[in-house]
Amino acid sequence: MFVTAKGIDALRQRARTTHKDEWARALATLATVGQAPPPPPGPQERRSQNVVALQITGTILAYAIEQDPKYLAAARAWTLAAIDYEPWGYTYSKPNIDLAAGHLLYAIGWAYDLLYQQWTPDERTRIRQSLERHAGLVYDAFAPKPKRRLNFTQNHNFIPTAGLAVTALALMGESADAPKWAALARAHHHRAGQLLSPDGYYYEGIEYWIFSAPWLVHFLDAWEHSTGENLWDRGQYRNWKLSIAHSILPDGQTVFDFGDIWQGPLTRAKQGEDYAREYPTGALKSNFNLLYRVAARFQDRQAQAVAARMAGFGHTNQEEWWTLLWRDPSLAPAPMSEIPLSHHFEDSGVFFHRTSWNADATAFALKAGPPEGHRTARLLGAVPEWQLSSGHAHPDAGSFIIWAGGRYLLGDTGYAGQPMARHHNTITVGGAGQGDEGGHDVWRNMSQAALDTIRITRATADAAGVRVEADAAGAYPASAGLTKFHRTLTFDGKAAFTVEDAISTSSPKTIEWFLHADTPFTGDGGAFVLDAAPARMRVRVEAPAGSKQSTGVTNLMAPGKPGSITDGKQEQRGYEVRVDVPAATAVAIKATLTVEPKR
Repeated sequence: MFVTAKGIDALRQRARTTHKDEWARALATLATVGQAPPPPPGPQERRSQNVVALQITGTILAYAIEQDPKYLAAARAWTLAAIDYEPWGYTYSKPNIDLAAGHLLYAIGWAYDLLYQQWTPDERTRIRQSLERHAGLVYDAFAPKPKRRLNFTQNHNFIPTAGLAVTALALMGESADAPKWAALARAHHHRAGQLLSPDGYYYEGIEYWIFSAPWLVHFLDAWEHSTGENLWDRGQYRNWKLSIAHSILPDGQTVFDFGDIWQGPLTRAKQGEDYAREYPTGALKSNFNLLYRVAARFQDRQAQAVAARMAGFGHTNQEEWWTLLWRDPSLAPAPMSEIPLSHHFEDSGVFFHRTSWNADATAFALKAGPPEGHRTARLLGAVPEWQLSSGHAHPDAGSFIIWAGGRYLLGDTGYAGQPMARHHNTITVGGAGQGDEGGHDVWRNMSQAALDTIRITRATADAAGVRVEADAAGAYPASAGLTKFHRTLTFDGKAAFTVEDAISTSSPKTIEWFLHADTPFTGDGGAFVLDAAPARMRVRVEAPAGSKQSTGVTNLMAPGKPGSITDGKQEQRGYEVRVDVPAATAVAIKATLTVEPKR
């Protein structure tokens, strides 16, 4: 599936030499030895069956490398338990056809393949029959049908179909339906490769890149190894290094968190349920070993540098064992200085800048683009079976995040069940936010032609500083009457930012302007002070006469359980400055944000 018998011999040599420490860490993450698997009908906690699947993959590879009977016994026990789970996934949300099904098809399909000679004939029959049943269910859920439209770029599509591909390739020549399963999986991943933005920025945000991108790679590797066909040559894979390098903030542990990403201020404060899962050792679980694979595949020394940098931060991976296959020990990393300090992801509409690659850098980003990129408006007409599912992309056009003085100062509020523009550093118009707020996917009913007008119109960085300009009126529903929202963000290269907004409406409208932080704002002589020790920022907002400036807490609806994401609980996610501007047809707002010396 992924490696030949001769390749296993080479991996054993790596495990004892160039990758000895990494392989030891991988083995230490296995919880299967001496521990019984969750019994049928299977656990129902969030992502619990996913965890079972990934433990199986690590255990089968451990046996292949180590030839230790304890790993074979564990692989046998966990695999034979999982084939009898009913359903694969949640009983209450898309049973047998969603993420857990993809994980288990991948894990058990590879287990059938890699340990084929170790299974008894009866075990092979039981495993094959389970795989055939579940592959058939996933196939039926994703096969083309009249009027069926498919979410090719969404992780709930390419994770199940990646698992389908692995099972299809494992059963080729044994199961009559394996060729059609393989063909369907290839079609979905071919579409994903065409439709995901080639600039390398992943529209669902870095949390979902961490969760989802491994499945794109698993498909590409399994397919090429088994068929010889190379589907790697897409821009997004080559450009992931830029997206990930810039998404990791200077402390090496925090991220630019546009979109559905963890719990915002709670996660940054090492609180909330997401922190333990995403920082299991106290360091970020970033799945950086994916960049080792990209680096090896393209012999890209810059991608190797980004991966090595993340390893140096102590990051971990969901599947540590893949480093054994993915890291090319002969590929020397480039110096990080080769990667520019500024980058504009032009299709996605996101701009990043930092003053250096050092821990004491100041870094910021601004987002203003269609949820899935500018190419979407054109491609939707050419791919009529594609249906967007952009709910993990927030109503945050024009929003920005600032890191300075070793702290996350201004920015986002995290994963929301009902995302709203007011939870971002942007504006609302007469109380109306961006898209069609009220559900999880605020973009579903928006005109793609209108969304295509959301764009960064200028992004320059030179010795005089950095200037980013953006138009974001297209993010708002026509009923808001917003005809212009032009935002200019400048940085003097040292300590001062300015945000200047020019806003026009077709009839007099109030404007609500928001600024968010993890720590409270306090008033100080006509300004607001953000004391995020050891960093401080002074905020002064110039708004039209009659405007009201206030501070308060930021509350939002957190996501509910899978299948009921908009039914979560209210949760405080930081603090805000709010400026309420009286009704008018033309409004100018200017904010000066100054990072002050540490006290």
